[in-house]
Amino acid sequence: MKAIDRGRIRSRAASAGLAVLAILAAAGNAAPAGLVPRSLGPTTSAVVTIEKSYAAGTIVIVSSNRTLDLVISEGRAIRYKIGVGRDGFRWSGTVKVGRKAEWPDWRPPAEMKARAAGLPDLVPAGPLNPLGARGIYLYKGGADTLYRIHGTNEQSTVGGFASSGCFRMSNADVIDLYERVKVGSTVIVK
Repeated sequence: MKAIDRGRIRSRAASAGLAVLAILAAAGNAAPAGLVPRSLGPTTSAVVTIEKSYAAGTIVIVSSNRTLDLVISEGRAIRYKIGVGRDGFRWSGTVKVGRKAEWPDWRPPAEMKARAAGLPDLVPAGPLNPLGARGIYLYKGGADTLYRIHGTNEQSTVGGFASSGCFRMSNADVIDLYERVKVGSTVIVK
């Protein structure tokens, strides 16, 4: 599992927007009108037929299609629409669900903080947190990869190529997935 190009820099506008949201959330200040999400976003799940055979409980992510499938039985899966890594940040490999968290805190990794000056060390849980309503932490060999399947308050990024390698879902979808997936489940990223 390897990021293609970790050195790409986000646009200044996007970095500034993320930094403002993170700082507001970290400071606990009231957000300007319109920034606090008023809904959990749409539910995009649908039961689909899949060709390849995987064990029930396996998650299969196809980045090029921006889909996440949770296998529910032989040849069937629940498919969700997701946002994936932008150019230079997509990766593939097999990992495990190492842990799960409801309304997780967000600690921007050092690499992200180097790309986006002004990010705080910690963004506490809440409506402005970039990880949204749930976080599903991806591990390899027992170690945290720093990649997540998580909710988002930036609904427009779901279905696109927008993240630094994490997988974004509407908060409604990630809550549904969170309830269904178990720690230890296999996640295959293609």
